[in-house]
Amino acid sequence: MESLDHVRAIFRDAPFIADLGIEPLSMGAGRCETELAIQPRMLQRTGQVHAGVVTTLADHTAGAAAQSVMPAGSIAITAELKLSLLRPARGERLACSAVVLKAGRSLVFAESEVYALEGGARTLVAKLSATLAVTGPA
Repeated sequence: MESLDHVRAIFRDAPFIADLGIEPLSMGAGRCETELAIQPRMLQRTGQVHAGVVTTLADHTAGAAAQSVMPAGSIAITAELKLSLLRPARGERLACSAVVLKAGRSLVFAESEVYALEGGARTLVAKLSATLAVTGPA
């Protein structure tokens, strides 16, 4: 399993993820938690976080959770995802929790939940289901 420091380095080495500012908070076997400070450039004209930002956070967090249960040298690549936007994402930060539901030899199934954080409130804003392919080194 990857250490939290190693996962942080992987997130920093992915240009789009680093540009957004997604930060891993915790890692474990089959799970990952991340956070993202909401910036004005991430918003729709309506003031809510763009669905692409929410999707990226949920997808990358699910990928990190999947990576934690894969054999050394393997890479998790999203093959399919479904995102349900439950309510507008508004607040100071977004928090994401991902878990692996089933890890197979060639596919990993994972889910993510995205929460908007504002003050002390934590509101579920999206759920993602992902199928990730297990591939060899890039």
